[in-house]
Amino acid sequence: MANNQTKFKETEIGTIPEEWDVFDIQTVSDVVGGGTPSTTNNNNFNGEIPWITPRDLSSYQDRFISRGERCISEEGLNSSNAKLLPVNTVLLTTRAPVGYLAIAKNEVTTNQGFHSLIPNNKTNSLFLFYLLKNNVEKLISNASGSTFQELNGKTLKSLEFAFPRISEQEQIAEILSSLDDKIELNRKINANLEKIASALFKRWFVDIGDELPERWKMGTIGDFGKVKSGFAFKGECFNDQEGVPVIKIKNIIEPNVDLNNVDYVSDELVNKKAKEFILEAGDILIAMSGNTTGKIGIMPKTKNDYVLNQRVGKYFLKDKNNLGYVYFYLRSGDIQENIIQAAYGSAQPNISPSILENIKIIIPDNAALNTFNNVANNAIEIIVRNNFEINVLTELRDSILPRLMSGKIRVKI
Repeated sequence: MANNQTKFKETEIGTIPEEWDVFDIQTVSDVVGGGTPSTTNNNNFNGEIPWITPRDLSSYQDRFISRGERCISEEGLNSSNAKLLPVNTVLLTTRAPVGYLAIAKNEVTTNQGFHSLIPNNKTNSLFLFYLLKNNVEKLISNASGSTFQELNGKTLKSLEFAFPRISEQEQIAEILSSLDDKIELNRKINANLEKIASALFKRWFVDIGDELPERWKMGTIGDFGKVKSGFAFKGECFNDQEGVPVIKIKNIIEPNVDLNNVDYVSDELVNKKAKEFILEAGDILIAMSGNTTGKIGIMPKTKNDYVLNQRVGKYFLKDKNNLGYVYFYLRSGDIQENIIQAAYGSAQPNISPSILENIKIIIPDNAALNTFNNVANNAIEIIVRNNFEINVLTELRDSILPRLMSGKIRVKI
C-alpha cells in the first residue's frame, strides 16, 4: 500500500480520487430479487438447490456461502420468483434486516428478503462485497417501512458509490481478503479443535452407559467452582468511545467472545467497584438471560483489560487445571439443555448463579480427569490464541476498509 500524492475531485457523493468513477449499482451489476416456493407443496422443498434466507446469514461470519438451512427442488424453483444465481453473486439482505452480506460459493437461490448483485465487467465481486460492507449504514438509511425496514430494488439500483479501475479494485480486494483468509482459517482450526475435543468428551464421559465407572461419582457444577454474575453497571455509566470495554450478553458468540462490538465504562469506576470482574484469557463466560441463556464463551487473550457486565456469568474455577473438562461439559448438549430447562421467567429465560451451580454433572476419577484435561487444555490454549489473532486482524481490516474505499490509502498497481 502507498500513501502517494493522490489528487482528488468533488463529486455528487463527495471527494474521491481523480481517476475514480461514480457508478450506481445497476451500472456495475444485475440486481436480482428472490422468492419463496409455496410451503403447502412438499415437492417444492428438500431438493438439491441451495436456498438462502436472511436467517442463514444472521450469525454467519465467512464471506462465501454454499448453502443455507434448506434446499428447494427444480419444481420449487420453477414455481416461484426464486432465481438461480451464479458463482460470485453478492447476496444482500434488503429486508428483515437490511445489510447482511455473503458471496455465493456455488449456484444458489434466495428468498424475497434479498436483492442479489451479479457483478459485470466494471467491478470485482470481492470488491463489491467489501464496498457494501463498508456502506451498510448507507443501505439502512435508504430503507423505508413502519413494520420493518426494506430497501427496495429500485432504490438499491440507484445508489451511487465510488469505483476505482478494475485493476485497483482487485488489489484492494486482495489486501482485505488476505486478512479475511487468515481470520476464516483460524475459525476453521478452532471449530475442528472444538469438534475433536467435544467428540472425545462425549466418548469418555457421555457414552458410558447407565453405571458410572468405579471411583466416579455424581456432583454439581459448583463442585468445580463458583459462578458469579458480572457487575451491575448503570445505563448512564456507558459510553461508546473510551475507558474499559465491557463484555455484555450480546458479546457471547458461542464459542467465541466478540471484542469488537463493545460499550465502555470509566477506568475509575472499574478500579473502584468492579476489579474482580476484569477478565483473563481462558475465562469461561455464561449468558445468564434472554434467548442466548446458557451459551458459553471462552475469553480470548486481549491487549487491554475487559470487564464483565451483570447479565453474563463468570465461572471462577477452584483449580484452573480443570478448565478443559468444565468448559466442554458446559458446552455438551445435555448440560445446555439442563441449563435452559432450569431457567425461569415468563418474559425471557433467566438463570441464576445458584441454580447453575446446582446442576448435576459427572465427576470422574483423577486419572480420567487429568488425561482429558491434558488434551482439552491444549486445545483451549490454541483456541484462545487464535481468537486473539482473529480480533486483531478484524480490527485491522475494519480500520483500513473505509480508507481503502475512500482512496485515502491507495494501492500500488
